[in-house]
Amino acid sequence: MKKIRDVVMVQSERHDVGYVLRICAIAALGGILFGYDTSVISGAITPLTEYFKLSPAQTGWAVSNVVVGCMIGALLSGVMADRVGRRMTLFICALLFSIQSVGTAITDDFTWFVIYRMIGGIAVGVASAVSPMYMSEVSPKDMRGRALSMEQFAIVFGQVVVFIVNYLIARSATSEWLVDMGWRWMFGSEIVPCILFCAVIFCIPESPRWHVLKGRHDEALKTLTRISNEGHARNLLREIQQSLNDAAKTSLGFARVLRDPRARWIIFVGAMIGGMQQITGINVMMYYAPMLLKSTSGSYQAALFQTIWIGLALLAGCVINAWIVDKHGRKPLIFWGSIGMVIGLLIVSVALYTQTTGLLALTGMIVFMLTFGFSWGPIAWILISEIFPNRFRAVGISLTVCFQWAANFLVSQFFPMLNENRYLMDHFHGAFSMWLFAGCGILGAWFVMGLVPETKGVSLEKIEDTMINHRTGSARGRTAAPHDEKIV
Repeated sequence: MKKIRDVVMVQSERHDVGYVLRICAIAALGGILFGYDTSVISGAITPLTEYFKLSPAQTGWAVSNVVVGCMIGALLSGVMADRVGRRMTLFICALLFSIQSVGTAITDDFTWFVIYRMIGGIAVGVASAVSPMYMSEVSPKDMRGRALSMEQFAIVFGQVVVFIVNYLIARSATSEWLVDMGWRWMFGSEIVPCILFCAVIFCIPESPRWHVLKGRHDEALKTLTRISNEGHARNLLREIQQSLNDAAKTSLGFARVLRDPRARWIIFVGAMIGGMQQITGINVMMYYAPMLLKSTSGSYQAALFQTIWIGLALLAGCVINAWIVDKHGRKPLIFWGSIGMVIGLLIVSVALYTQTTGLLALTGMIVFMLTFGFSWGPIAWILISEIFPNRFRAVGISLTVCFQWAANFLVSQFFPMLNENRYLMDHFHGAFSMWLFAGCGILGAWFVMGLVPETKGVSLEKIEDTMINHRTGSARGRTAAPHDEKIV
């Protein structure tokens, strides 16, 4: 009887995997723009610094100002996604990306450059929250990790593309042309993926959970049926309705979320996951790799070429993640990935400390990017998309992503100042920051392994109990805190 029941259950939950992956791939184009927009600065920063005659602090601001926009966009993302829908919000992002691409390419004023970059940052902040939100809401629970891995894959693909574009623009150019015009072409090239995203975004359906939220149950059922089959779709529709009905009774806005101990704990976990991802050193690799590699590669063009291999290593890691994440789960990949990232950072630190020319620094960066690509890169986004229940899902994701971008800002703003500190450079030649990031990687692995439950196969409607039960289960090994009873 059990075997018959299992067969019936498998048949009732049969999904159109190809359709799910296709619509997630289109939604992931927002990730391509995310990756393209945030990494285009890596090739442009050296000529841009010379063109505007920037100090180290201003150089950091030229890179990190976009992150201020990202924080604003992250805070707006939940409201936008709930009011106009996930799909329309992504379309608005594409328009903002387009404005930023054209504006940064034509401006001659650093203040306006910063304004246009912040506009692009708002688009990145919104897309970084809404794109994985959409994919998690249209993906069946048994393939959600694979689908959400497409977000990180898309981000990295956008980064690889822009690394190649930057190199092709700079390959045969003179230094004078790069300073006057080259960086403009780098920023202006983003208009191509923007147009593509605008052209295809309305080929995907709206999120069925948003349709239910707006009382459009027939449209939600149509999408759910297309994803699986009518019988399973009706059952899932009832679960979503019940979940949202329960959520409506206890739904939390920004003001109330900090007063709810369960919500507060889950948002804390999400914020730490997002923040830890950003302080592992990934932003230095993506934003400042040419600057780091120039001292060991011999020329700016050679450094730009080497960044392509760094991006390809990250892309390979994302492919590995998509292949194994739903089989092995989230936490084991975080553990082994963190070990590999620390090893890669230590290799880079040796190359910098000893001023070894050649491929040693590049090898360490490739090890770091490959292991980050199958661990912290996609899994942080997967967990952020999974751990929030419906009653404060939009608020939780937007707050978490905002904190994530705040951590990004701190790293990207202060790294040039840290890297050009006379004492640290004279004694460590840039290795100190690598040691610092390696320590952060160890801390991040400890946090996830100890305080985050395994979310593989857990439905979004049951995630809150999973999160709270894991906390209370972990707390049994310690002395109970006075407020524990409020959380159970």
